[in-house]
Order: sequence, then structure tokens, then C-alpha cells
Amino acid sequence: MITTNTKSTNNIKKTSDNKESKETLGFEEFKNEVLNDYKLAHLSRHMSVLARREVLNGKAKFGIFGDGKEVAQIAMAKQFLEGDWRSGYYRDQTFMLAAGMTTPKKFFALLYGETRTELNPDNGGRSMNNHFGTRLIQDNGEWIDQSQSKNTSSDISPTAGQMPRLTGLALASKLYREQPELQSFNNYSNRGNEVAFGTIGDASTSEGLFFEAVNAAGVLQIPMAISVWDDGYGISVPVELQTVKANISKALKGFEKQRGDHSGILIFEANGWDYAELCQMYEKGIARCRKEHIPVLFHVKELTQPTGHSTSGSHERYKSKERLHWEKEKDCLVQLRRWILEKNITDEATLDSIESEAKDEAVTAKKEAYNEYLQPIMEEREELNAIIRQKSCVCHKSGEEQINSIVNNLNNALTLNRKEILSSARKILRHVCASCEKPGGLKDQLRKWVARYVENGHEKYNAFLYDESARSPLRITGIAPEYAEDAPLVPGREIIRDNFDTLFANNPRLITLGEDTGKLGGVNQTLEGLQKKHGNWRVRDTGIHEATIVGEGIGLALRGFRPITEIQYFDYLLYTLHTLSDDLATTHYRTKGGQKAPVIVRTRGHRLEGIWHSGSPLSMVINSIRGMYVCVPRDMTRAAGMYNTLLQGEDPAIVIEPLNGYRIREKQPSNWGAFQIPLGIPEVIKEGTDVTIATYGSCVRIAAEAIDQLAEIGISVELIDVQTLLPFDTEKVILNSLKKTNRIVFFDEDVPGGATAYMMQKVLEEQGGFYYLDHKPMTITAKDHRPAYGTDGDYFSNPNAEDVYETIYGMMGEAYPDKFPPIY
Repeated sequence: MITTNTKSTNNIKKTSDNKESKETLGFEEFKNEVLNDYKLAHLSRHMSVLARREVLNGKAKFGIFGDGKEVAQIAMAKQFLEGDWRSGYYRDQTFMLAAGMTTPKKFFALLYGETRTELNPDNGGRSMNNHFGTRLIQDNGEWIDQSQSKNTSSDISPTAGQMPRLTGLALASKLYREQPELQSFNNYSNRGNEVAFGTIGDASTSEGLFFEAVNAAGVLQIPMAISVWDDGYGISVPVELQTVKANISKALKGFEKQRGDHSGILIFEANGWDYAELCQMYEKGIARCRKEHIPVLFHVKELTQPTGHSTSGSHERYKSKERLHWEKEKDCLVQLRRWILEKNITDEATLDSIESEAKDEAVTAKKEAYNEYLQPIMEEREELNAIIRQKSCVCHKSGEEQINSIVNNLNNALTLNRKEILSSARKILRHVCASCEKPGGLKDQLRKWVARYVENGHEKYNAFLYDESARSPLRITGIAPEYAEDAPLVPGREIIRDNFDTLFANNPRLITLGEDTGKLGGVNQTLEGLQKKHGNWRVRDTGIHEATIVGEGIGLALRGFRPITEIQYFDYLLYTLHTLSDDLATTHYRTKGGQKAPVIVRTRGHRLEGIWHSGSPLSMVINSIRGMYVCVPRDMTRAAGMYNTLLQGEDPAIVIEPLNGYRIREKQPSNWGAFQIPLGIPEVIKEGTDVTIATYGSCVRIAAEAIDQLAEIGISVELIDVQTLLPFDTEKVILNSLKKTNRIVFFDEDVPGGATAYMMQKVLEEQGGFYYLDHKPMTITAKDHRPAYGTDGDYFSNPNAEDVYETIYGMMGEAYPDKFPPIY
């Protein structure tokens, strides 16, 4: 079947003798459609060729393109409707063009790194070329009506990294279709009729993320359509060394859904140069995927890659002459032209003319995009030149020569960019003489210009790591827990459970999913009874696939849900760290505020038993997931309050509940779902005058025990619970304590040089705490290795109350040796 009308799925039927029956589509309309596709395919190819040249001539930094995949992507785009989603990768330019989600000029704006989102809406210069993403967030902070637009989640470079979120995008359709209470959210879905299209290179199917996602989709039975672009290589490595049986379709044969099966996927195969076959395959497969919510895999074989893997190398280095000759013959553009002529759709002269028009259009788009990109940069250079020309003083001869040389190099730069401009201005400042210091003088003007330029650069290149709108969770003020006079003491797990119960009752879009989350109610019973009360779809059990659990959360969040994804233990976060770091944490930043994924990742850690159930690797987290908030509550009331706060905002976060807090009894609040712990504001738990100790999580209780013992011998310690590591102490609570005590200890269970070093840098360097020290700052941490097993293993591996006591005692002993003589 061949159709470009994405509103229709039955325009042309293919007969058994491979001739098209024009039952509902006249020949002229059919002809126009085919020729439009032919032009689009050539337009995309010329864009790839021109873009490669722009990289090689220095106008662009790097290029990776979709040449060789044009015909297959045009066929796929015919089935992509408003409301549908794409989670793809960096070879999808033809699909984006065919689906109307980009233009040739935007393609080149991406290539040049254009920072203005009106010209480069996909990523505002934050990502490489061909990293697409539609803008889901309007300028006023409101979400667009996704049901009336074609949507693509923001691309990332890591191979198969797009797969985890694809499952969530497809799962959202299933939930919107099957849950009556979601019908009113029609700005996110049209009754779940949307398909989530995923694309991936054949070599990347070797990644575990791919198999996780395919397995999860086959179990869930969701409308997920994966296209595998198979050009026979993964850069230089042939498919025989990538995939069992050298064929992903054969490798997945056990996944294939048969009649009567309740799970599984449909598998289709077609050659990437066969226009008619591809159009039929996609129409048939997507129709079933959309109607029946069955996941589908399209294996598109015998593709080529005419310009090589990327601009970093040439495929002639690893492909044989025979292979290169075969690729020229099987080029989808060559085959499409041959098919058109064989079917007498038009003549060679017409096709030549179409190719020429496509090339001219690509050249025009390139020129316009580059001129638009370069114009403001040239104006910025002229601003700097104007300041230099206006200088009235005469600098020392050597300084004058240096300034002239820098200006001359800037004005003759082969490739002009903002780095050259700002670097030149900063270097010129070094050589401006002291006589130019006067107000309005060259040095004064230049300093102010550099400051403004850096500030403008922040918006272009640094801003939007977190949500900066009114929906930021940092704008949520604190509300204290309220307690009845006869409030009982209850186990901490019940605090979490009852607070979640209220949250689920009040928010129909709230959903939680993870291993043992549903029927069991969590391994620590913190969701006990909630699946039965709120439904299997809202309190969901998942398979053991942590990366895909988080990925499902990302996809659901992009489509309007408020997911809480549970990773059973903090140590298991390693399974999904790449998804957290590469995808979730960067979503808002890499789209320059165009997309948000407000996922809350819930886990538990600190102090249990053995190497893989007791970790506290906070430095691993805080240094790899900037763009997410990291909450480290000391008890379950604090944890519940943090969930309440985070759900009022739209930033992603991770909450690490202290394992030893589930059984410890806490006073039962009465304002469930309403009390809120503000992010970034530490709590002073116990005031003191001699030493400040800053810590978090389970260490708070350990520190409190040691502080009570120190008080008995006259040492007064101020105990501060950091509460969140990202953000960290926005009110300078710890600094103000240090001003009083002049001594400080940073304490946690991470490795030496981990989160304690992070806290120290924040307080002593950023906040200026160094100037208030009377003693060198101290850290108390775990050993270099992971904790050994058992009570004794924990004691010898992790810091304990005796370590805290002796560290602080030793600090005081240095100041007052007579009063506090050495213990050892």
C-alpha cells in the first residue's frame, strides 16, 4: 500500500501480481504522491551530503545523518498521525521531514548549533545535529495539546538509550484507553489511539536496553512500533559479529506473538529499497499496533549508508569494493527511480528535474540557515570592535601590539564563533594599561561588555538545567506536619503508606511502578493494600528491568502522568544510572526548557546487610544526575513531606529513604498529603556552640547518639540535617552555624572524598566558610570498599557513633589539650 495521506490507511491495495489497484486513489493523485516522495527522498539525501561538507570545511562541528534510510522512513511517516510519538535516534531526518516535524532549514540550524529556539526548536543548540525533539512546553509554562500535534521525545546519543522511554510512551496510550477516569485528560490522548514509534540501528539492538524494552512491551501489550534500520554494520563491525544468527528478526523469533498468545510482539521484514513493500508493511503493521495495542518490530534490511557512519571517518576503510559496489546498486534512491520508471509513473526527464529542484532547495536552506546563525555573531564581534576603536588612551607599545594582534586574528578568523569573540575580549583585558581604568575608559567598558556577554551566554548555553518557571519545586514553601493531641507513634512505613494513600486519592494521574510494588505492597510494605484500593494500573508490578522502569516513568511523565518509579534498593540504581544520567536528568536542559519529565525515582539505602544491599554511593549520584533533585530524608515523615513537595513541581528527583527507618516509630501526622518539606533548606536538629556537624539520612541518628555522649563531657555540637544534596543549603544554614562554632565536620556513609567532599566544597569554597575556620575541616566517611556482611562487617566498614565522638573530641583536644587529653 502506498499513501502519504496520514489520515487514511486504505487508499491503495497491492494486488498479487505486484501492481497497484487504483480503487480509491486516481492515477494522478497516486503519481503526485510518489513523485513528492521521490523529491523528499532526494532533498534529504542532498541535505546529508551538504551537511557533511559543512563539517569538513569547518562551519559545523560534527555530523551524523540518515542517508540511505530515506525511502523506508518516508513509508513509515505515512502512518504517523497527530497524537503519535517518536522515540528515535540520530538517523531519522527523513522521517522528521516527511512527518512535518522539521524543515530543511531547521535541519541545518541544528547542524550549526543555533541557540535561538525559534530557529532551532529541537534543542536550542544543546545537542548535536539530528537530535530532534518537539517543544511540549509553551512559553507560559503550560503543556501543549499533545493530541493535536505530532510529538517526538528529545533524542540522546547513547545507543539504545531511546528504548526505555519508548515503553513509557506506549504504556501511556494503553492506560488512557483502558482507564475511564483518564478520559477527561484529552489534551494528552485521544482515548489511547496513539502509537509510540521507536527507531534504532541494527547494531544497537545488541544493547541490553533494547532487549529490556522489547521484553517489557511484549509482556505489557502496548502500542509500540520499533523500526530497526539494518545496513549490515555497527560502524565497522559487521552484523555477523553483532547479532546471533546475523539477523535480529531471527534472534527475536521466540518473542513473536502467535495465535492464542497473550503476550509477544509482531515481526515484519522488508528491504529498505523496496518502496511498495515498505509502504504495505508499515500500513499493515501500524494498523494492528494502533487498533489492538500489540507491539510491532519492523526489521528494515539491505539499507545503505552512502556517506559513511559519520563525519569522523570513511566507510571505505572497512568495506570491501564488492560491498561498496553492492551499496551503490541497492541505494534506495537508485531503486526508487528504477521502480518509478518500470511502472511508467513518469519519465527520466521529469525525475532529473525533480532531483535538481530538491538539490536547489537543500542548498537554499543551508545558505539561509547559516546566514541566520552567523548574523548575530558578526554583530557581537562588531560590538567588541567598536569598543576597541573608541579607546582614547595610548597603551604601552607592547600592549598596543598585543591588542592589535588579537583584534586582527579575531577579524580574520576562518570560522567565527562566540568562543573566539569572548576569548579575544578577555585576552585584550590583560594588555589594557592602567590609565584606561577611569570610568568610561576602555578597561571599564570592556569589563562591562565581557560581563554582559557571559550573562547572555548563560541563557544560550547554561540555563534550564532545572525548571525555572512557576512550577519549580523550589518555589514550594514549607508546611509543617500537624499532629493531634493523642497522635500515636507508628512504624515509619505506615507514615509513607498513609501519605501515599492520600496522594493517590487526590491525583488521578499519579502512578507508581516497580519490582514487588503492587501486590506485595513493596518489600518493606510501604504500599501495603494500595494496589487493591487504587487499582493494578496505578500501583503496578514490573519485571526486573530497572532501566526500563525508569524509562517507563520518563515516557509516562512526557505524556501527562506523575510517575513514581521504584528502584528496590539504592545499590540497584547502577542498573539504570545511564538512563537517569543520559536521559532523565538532561531532558529539560537539552531541550532548552522545551520538554519536562517530572519523574520521581524512589529507592531506599544505607545500612542493611552485605555488599549489594547496604550502599550509600551518593557521590555517584550527585555527580552524574545534575538536573534532578536528590533528597536524603532522615525519617519517613521527612520523606513523605518531600514527595508532597515534589508533586507540586515539575522537576525530576530521587528520594532515598533510610532503610532502618521503616520500623522505627514516629508520631503520626494528621495533615496527610499536605505537609511539605522545602528543598535545599537544612534543618538544625540540635543547637551547639563548639562544633558544627552536617550530615543526612541514617547518619543523623548516629550523629545524635554521639552528640549526646559528647554533651556529657561538656562539648556542645550543633547537628544539622542537610535534607537534600541537590539543591544544597540554599539558605546558608550550615555557613551561619560555622560562623558561630568555627569548627565543622561533614559526615556520611559514602566513600572518602565522596559526598562529604562535595558538601565541604559547597560550604567552604562557594559560601566562603573557609574564612571562619579555627580548625581544619574534618570528614567522617565509610571505608573505600563496600560494606562487609553482618553486624560486625557493618561496624568495621561504615562510620559509627564512636568515630563521630572521637573525631569531634580530637578537634576540641587540639584547642583545649588540658581539658580534653588524647584518648589513645
